[in-house]
Amino acid sequence: MALAEARRWIGTPYVHQASTLGAGADCLGLLRGVWRALYGAEPETVPPYTPDWSEPQGDEALWRAARRVLVEKSPEARAPGDVLLFRMRADAVAKHLGLQGRVGGAASFVHAYSGHGVVESPLSGPWARRIVARFEFPERI
Repeated sequence: MALAEARRWIGTPYVHQASTLGAGADCLGLLRGVWRALYGAEPETVPPYTPDWSEPQGDEALWRAARRVLVEKSPEARAPGDVLLFRMRADAVAKHLGLQGRVGGAASFVHAYSGHGVVESPLSGPWARRIVARFEFPERI
């Protein structure tokens, strides 16, 4: 269900801090939109954030927030619809999110990517190596 909703957002333009199907979303906005489709109201208010998130402070704010509202799971337990958390550089905080699309040899993920909008991309080696955590949506809230 989460994956089907994420795929509905494909083609939505990339807009920093936005979360509106068809009008604009960033990676967190995509996740927020999927959450609203699954459960209604968002679990907490998202404060304003800059494109560098919490990098200057070295604060894993996004990871902590994910742990508060999602269910962390083993990196090996891959399933469509999982929420993937990425660290874009080895020395940086985790600050990109996507939802697992296909698993296996043609693995993919749906994400909002600057300059591309919401797309389904191959979960190729360079992307897969950046995954630092895997979550699933709770059964109920």
